[in-house]
Amino acid sequence: MASMASAGGIQAFVGFKPVTGARRSNRVRASVARRQATVAVATPQKTGKEEPKRSKVEIIKENSDFLRHPLIEQLATDDTFISEDAAQLYKFHGGYQQDDREKRSFGAGKFYQFMMRTKQPAGTVPNKLYLIMDDLADSHGNGTLRLTTRQTYQLHGILKTDLKATFQAVIKNMGSTLGACGDINRNVMAAPAPYNGIKPEYAIAQELAKDIGDLLAPQSGAYYDVWLDGEQILTVEKPEVVECRNDNRFGTNYVDSPEPIYGNLFLPRKFKIGVTVPGDNHIDFLTNDIGICVVMKDGAHVGYNIYAGGGMGRSHRNNDTFARLATPLGFVDKADIFYAVKAIAVAQRDYGRRDDRKQSRLKYLIESWGVEKFKKVVEQYMGKTFSPLAELPPFTMPTYHGWNEQGDGKLWYGVHVVNGRLRGDAKKALRAVIERYELPVRLTANQDLLLTDIDPAWKADIVATLNSGGVTDPADLDTIDSLSIACPALPLCGLAITEAERGLPDVNKRLRLTMTKVGLPVDESVLVRMTGCPNGCARPYMAELGFVGDGPSSYQIWLGGTSNLLTLARPFADKVKESDVETFFEPVFYAFKTGRNADERFGDWVNRVGFDVIKTAQAEYKGLPVAAAAAAPAAAPA
Repeated sequence: MASMASAGGIQAFVGFKPVTGARRSNRVRASVARRQATVAVATPQKTGKEEPKRSKVEIIKENSDFLRHPLIEQLATDDTFISEDAAQLYKFHGGYQQDDREKRSFGAGKFYQFMMRTKQPAGTVPNKLYLIMDDLADSHGNGTLRLTTRQTYQLHGILKTDLKATFQAVIKNMGSTLGACGDINRNVMAAPAPYNGIKPEYAIAQELAKDIGDLLAPQSGAYYDVWLDGEQILTVEKPEVVECRNDNRFGTNYVDSPEPIYGNLFLPRKFKIGVTVPGDNHIDFLTNDIGICVVMKDGAHVGYNIYAGGGMGRSHRNNDTFARLATPLGFVDKADIFYAVKAIAVAQRDYGRRDDRKQSRLKYLIESWGVEKFKKVVEQYMGKTFSPLAELPPFTMPTYHGWNEQGDGKLWYGVHVVNGRLRGDAKKALRAVIERYELPVRLTANQDLLLTDIDPAWKADIVATLNSGGVTDPADLDTIDSLSIACPALPLCGLAITEAERGLPDVNKRLRLTMTKVGLPVDESVLVRMTGCPNGCARPYMAELGFVGDGPSSYQIWLGGTSNLLTLARPFADKVKESDVETFFEPVFYAFKTGRNADERFGDWVNRVGFDVIKTAQAEYKGLPVAAAAAAPAAAPA
């Protein structure tokens, strides 16, 4: 556990501007008790006057003039890349500098290019922005458009010479990338189903996602200085959002700073928020730093249940890092939700570690303090206490695939996109119907696409157009494919150890063949996720069966997540070669087939029988019994 330090010392470290006179006395009256009572475990400090250790990124942020320099200067050079300091700042603006490992020329070094990520609260995409993103993929990207597991776009393959024009096109066409990456609040997720005339809780969640995005957006104007040479774009925020951001009654704000919430150091690490509705866990809401669920009573909206401290990222062979589900904090009235979110973010800002980035996420602060201490600090920042959680119905994870009624006389259609990558004829077919009928779009947390506001008279043409582009009808999807997701991994992600997006489709087919071979039904559903490294972007630690890259063509296997996304999986085996998928899983699936209860899912079976039983079944497996082997269908030709 980190050494203890006084709250005053931590706040001096993170950069609170000293205040004097009446303004100081007002602030002291509001918060002096908290300042004296709270003890932080944030950044370990040595005795004496020596400055506490900080990571390199903290110094870069502090010296950047609120994310401007040296990014502005580096974008103006003739190099194909930007410096490491500038690349760190570029993350906050919405992207990563990447190296295409498969396009390197011998002796020429890295093949630099850039990824740009948008922010789409609740996955909502206006028609105009969809068309611009589709155009940019062809004109400035690598010809593909990627839908992420956090309801945003990623545009890959942008060259440095095209970077500024690409950002300008997005910003001027109803889009933004600000805060899509970096130590800041990321895209705010929400259950995206467009129930416009029914189920009002969905619209409430989606609106809150936008409002929280506004509340925690950077305010200094650096974004426009970098990409639009200082030209400002008018944005509209709710008065109550602005009021909450500027409210410093409880000592939450940096005084006279262009960043009243973030200051010049922003947050210690990435910060993720998701908003859902009762019964719908499509967005994996407990994997976020803040998970929020709308609470309805007798058809009326009354408030929100709030959870904190979720996160997927971890490192192999480092048990101090781990995946974690968010912990319940309590219920707040709907009028207090902005203050609750701000208070949690500020607690992480002030007390999250800034010396070790592997320990900087909110989940580690809550693990170190315990939830009760964390809740008390948040309540002091909020100026109110949490009430007990409201009761909620059981959760499921809907895919939103297929045709659905919006409730206002129109339809929406959920399109499956294989691992979120739009390309080729499917990309063209989707562009055709979206442009022809001026359809708004929603991006889902499962890397899929919802076409919305469809007049029933358009349905036949839309189906025909998508079919001609090779878009699979949801009714024809394998149940494994319909649920599975993967991160991009190789060749662009610098953290990737092995394949994910490109490897998962074949692995899914082989899993299906193996399941069928042991006698499981052809429509047996298993939630499968794959990542090329342990950082967990595709949330593999929530899957019934998770593949986590741990070497070239090698994966750590995680088992025991559940289909409602409320249970963490656990590591079952290391260094399983991709070529051994069939031999590794055949005894597991046979044990499942012969030992399951009626209608029991794979993840529930794993948790009921335990790993020891499954490992014993693997060790003692001698192949299928003769009768079962004779009944098994022949494997499809390679």
